Amino acid sequence: MSVTTETCYSSPTGGTGTSGRGATAHLTPANLAQAQRALVAKAIAEFAHERILVPVPEGEGYLVDSPDRRVRYRFLARELALEHWLIDRSSLSRERDGELADLDAQELVVEFADVLGIPPALLPTYLEEVGSTLASAAWKTEHHGTSSEALVDADYQDVEAAMTEGHPAFVANNGRIGFGIDDYTQWAPEAGRSLRLVWLACRRTSSELSCGEGIEETSLYEGELDATVREYFTDRLRERGLDPADYLWLPLHPWQWTNKVAITFAPDLGRDDLVYLGAGPDAYRPQQSIRTFFNVSRSDRYYVKTALSIQNMGFMRGLSPAYMRGTPAINDWVWEVVTTDQTLRRCGFSVLRERAAIGYTGDVFHRLEHTSPYQKMLAALWRESPVTRLEPGEQLATMAALLHRDGSGCSYVRCLVRRSGMAAAEWLEAFLRSYLRPLVHCLLRHDLAFMPHGENLIMVLRDGVPVRMLMKDIGEEVAVLGDRPLPASAERIRHQIPEDQLPLPILTDVFDGFLRHLAAILDEEGLLPEQGFWSAVRACIEEHALDHPELSDAARRYDLLRPEFRHHCLNRLQLRNTLEMVDLADAAESMVHAGTLTNPVANLPANGATGPATANS
Repeated sequence: MSVTTETCYSSPTGGTGTSGRGATAHLTPANLAQAQRALVAKAIAEFAHERILVPVPEGEGYLVDSPDRRVRYRFLARELALEHWLIDRSSLSRERDGELADLDAQELVVEFADVLGIPPALLPTYLEEVGSTLASAAWKTEHHGTSSEALVDADYQDVEAAMTEGHPAFVANNGRIGFGIDDYTQWAPEAGRSLRLVWLACRRTSSELSCGEGIEETSLYEGELDATVREYFTDRLRERGLDPADYLWLPLHPWQWTNKVAITFAPDLGRDDLVYLGAGPDAYRPQQSIRTFFNVSRSDRYYVKTALSIQNMGFMRGLSPAYMRGTPAINDWVWEVVTTDQTLRRCGFSVLRERAAIGYTGDVFHRLEHTSPYQKMLAALWRESPVTRLEPGEQLATMAALLHRDGSGCSYVRCLVRRSGMAAAEWLEAFLRSYLRPLVHCLLRHDLAFMPHGENLIMVLRDGVPVRMLMKDIGEEVAVLGDRPLPASAERIRHQIPEDQLPLPILTDVFDGFLRHLAAILDEEGLLPEQGFWSAVRACIEEHALDHPELSDAARRYDLLRPEFRHHCLNRLQLRNTLEMVDLADAAESMVHAGTLTNPVANLPANGATGPATANS
């Protein structure tokens, strides 16, 4: 593609915004009522799961009363393993002072504010995030019509954009404070629109580019930008009388440029420490994580993850230049561990390396003693594309899709099972072999823990069956638990945690964070009873133990079959501080717990059998 003034100076979106009346066409009474019903049901279910609300049996159903007894919620539900509340949304009703009232998620938060424990100063912020989550749900109801059956054959990026739920546990999971309605329709992943990234030149003495093994500055930029683009950027600097050799190039979200950098970093721009180069020609699609972008012009090129100073789900979504500095080296170490392990190779488990990262620190904010979101506004990283890992006959889909339902209520996982031609139990075994087994092995063999939620894994599918997993977001969300030797470049990922928390990367992040939701879908749709589900999970763990007797000491240390484990509560974290729910420098100490949960695989025969579990041949 040739580079012209039009391609490098026109709007990165290729559009003019949608802030008129049509931008709110999705906010109809019908769409909002559907969004309210779904979010109120989720709020009651997840707050009950975290023991904030306590449903009381009443006849065939349950009720929850507000602290002042003026408001009452009634519903039919089943309580599954891990205190997962499967609420019949159609049965949910609200009474206020004895009269039927509309369901309203924001009002629910106000009604239960005392027991939710939100600091009064942060309550409006949380309500804003709930309101934004409702708006997003109404927009998806209006615009998303793709069936789960059609998604089975859909392009990877179409599946990504079709996701409707967001994080399965967080109630306020689409806050995105800072986006206007025109921003939402341009930048939100569910809008499915392409954008072009803005590029800045950063003075080399105030910036740092870190590259992984086999990558260096020249090869990075040559791989990501065509020669005509590189020449254009170089000419832009020369036109200003600047030496191109004095600068590095940094990609930037267009919103970040317009709303933050062009204003907040005006002095840096004025002294040519930062120079606007224009919008690059490649088209990118935002991923579920909203600040990560997939190159749809050249799918073999890297993902790009950028800083984005919006408030969403307990954090300002910036990127720290200090963290970026060590990210490629950490990824190289994890890559070496994973690729040289025969068990992981047999599982097909791999990671998408973050190959290079850049950060700008020449601003006044980096001279302050204390850290702040202002120090996380100008950084980016480049991550490997999963497309380069595909074999003929394979396709990609985010693992979050396994929890997706379309507008008619049909689940994506049901359609995958149907496509596979397998029984649901057989399909589940294949999924656990590609997902759970490598995570268990990484923990027991290498003391290596990931953050394995749905958005962080990409499934490689063949005929509807997950055949292997690609893990991403390595630099910020990986940990080594214990004292095993690490290279100095990876030392920051070492975490010393109490013995009783060692199994939580599996029991909390996998069992409670993902599998309980998948188990509920399979049970509710009649595909597989939950006892059969958790028996298969136990069988997967025991089969790994039979295959690796040399890890018996590690298995006892981590004890994934223990009767109970600490109940780590995500919503309690966000409710406590919706602006910064976790201190990333000491994440373990930031956690909020509510007693213990019964382990669903403890004292349970594998594969639903009545006798001892045995490994498959």
